[in-house]
Amino acid sequence: MDNWEAFLTLGVVAAIIPAITLRRFHIAPEWALSGGLTGLIVAGVVDPAAAVAGFANPGLLTVAALFIVADGLTQTGSFNFLAQQVLGRPASIRVAQLRTTIPSGLFSAFLNNTPVVALMMPVVIDWAKKNRLSVSHLLLPLSYASILGGLCTLMGTSTTLVLNAKLDPQDQLGMFEIAQVGIPAAIVGIAWLAFATQWLIPERKPAFTALDDPREYTMEMVLEAGSPLVGRTIEEAGLRHLPGAYLMEIDRRGTIMPAVASDTRLEANDQLVFVGVVESVVDLQKIPGLKPATEELFQLGSERSERCLVEAVVSNSCPWLRMSIREARFRTNYNAAVIAVARDGIRIRRKIGDIELCAGDTLLLECHPSFIEQQRNSRHFFLVSQVEGSTPPRHERAWVARTILAVTVLAVAFRGYTGVDMLAASWAASGLMLITGCCRGSSAHRSIDLSVLIIMGAGLGIGQAMESSGAAALLAARLTAVSGNETVMLAVIYAVTMILANLITAKAAAVLVLPIAMATAVTLEVNHMPFVIAVMVAAAASFATPIGYQTNLMVQGPGGYRSSDYLRLGGPLSLLLMLVTLIVAPQAWPF
Repeated sequence: MDNWEAFLTLGVVAAIIPAITLRRFHIAPEWALSGGLTGLIVAGVVDPAAAVAGFANPGLLTVAALFIVADGLTQTGSFNFLAQQVLGRPASIRVAQLRTTIPSGLFSAFLNNTPVVALMMPVVIDWAKKNRLSVSHLLLPLSYASILGGLCTLMGTSTTLVLNAKLDPQDQLGMFEIAQVGIPAAIVGIAWLAFATQWLIPERKPAFTALDDPREYTMEMVLEAGSPLVGRTIEEAGLRHLPGAYLMEIDRRGTIMPAVASDTRLEANDQLVFVGVVESVVDLQKIPGLKPATEELFQLGSERSERCLVEAVVSNSCPWLRMSIREARFRTNYNAAVIAVARDGIRIRRKIGDIELCAGDTLLLECHPSFIEQQRNSRHFFLVSQVEGSTPPRHERAWVARTILAVTVLAVAFRGYTGVDMLAASWAASGLMLITGCCRGSSAHRSIDLSVLIIMGAGLGIGQAMESSGAAALLAARLTAVSGNETVMLAVIYAVTMILANLITAKAAAVLVLPIAMATAVTLEVNHMPFVIAVMVAAAASFATPIGYQTNLMVQGPGGYRSSDYLRLGGPLSLLLMLVTLIVAPQAWPF
């Protein structure tokens, strides 16, 4: 190949890195990589068919399917309640960190890290409020633990899936093969987080604070016979220390039990009266077998999984003023069920249907999302707004979603017997999630993160250009000229990948460095697998900056973190994982 092609490719890569890293350019990674790939195609460095072949990479297609699988688990609340029960009541901040990081690591071994953190973050925030713990000491370890757990299986991170699909069939990893380095790394990493977080991360305030005088609703919930809470005490059920809400009383077969004691055992069909902010109402609906007590709810036309919560402020032009909700035939007129009412902080001691509507009342409604468009400009309401994330989970399908995930993992783990690879298993699982109603088509479509797929596809295309132009071989030759020792070069490859991952995101770094790592192994005439493993671990283990991995950004606002916090806690963690990889990888995959 002509040298100009190699130098042009290296120049494009050199331009991409600052374009992504320097925020003043405001260029998203997917557009920077796509633009670089387009330039290489136009210059004739890489064949167009080879350039876009990355978008058909089996690993990329597997990641797309796993987004849908994760959405099915989210929509059914498969792990939300389970996580709450696992967390329990910690005796110290270190115990709290272990109870946060270990479940997160276990979940992320079989799910993509991003949905795991999305599922766990609100649970951990609520749990921290209940136990008066600082979220600053919990959320960053949560993100790091999800990354560490993702290193333990093939399907744990999208980066590993894509890189594995680039290998020759005889070199591709099995489901748990990477655990040889992933498990030691996770153990060392979680131990570091439990030891160092409290000392290195100050107790920062979150980016948001609760209002001093919040609008509180009074809401009646009924405990269904099949709920896992039946037979548990109030304390065991986690209903004693609710963030933003409290259990005011229980109506048990007409007998009112005020000031409910912590050791009171719950019974089927108990009606529990809560007082709290709207976010707490959303959280209550996520508990299996706990549903609003209003009879109107079950007479609406659509399924609960198709509805959402809406806040509507009654106007002084509403035709039903001074009429009870039942007399106003609210459900019939609006196809919406009133499940709670807020009125200037006053506790309205009536059943929902007997409450008389007054101007200024804020109604919490369960309805189809179309209600918002229909009533947005109605003179009956001053304001209509949807409560984010309020669609009730499909708890009745949670066991189906868990079964699909378990079968998927087992099918790939025993590929020698089943003959099912990761691509086939993930697409079958995503199809089953849709067929069984664990998630809907519209929700599944929204769950697929196109930016992640574009980064992977475009990055693979640039990686192909580095191979075909000779840029990867040129860099490998320059690197090996410094030292011909394979261990030293393994450390160099790991360090380069680690630095780039923290600057330009994990996926972009992985697909750019992999061809260099492979070319280095060829130049040294050694087994390339230790270098591949080093790239996989270094790319996925992005701890030192908030932009290195998406989960790091997700916890930044709620945890009130600064960039220096990531460097203080994540920098030493990155070096620890580098040490583990340099020791373990050559032992598991000899040079």
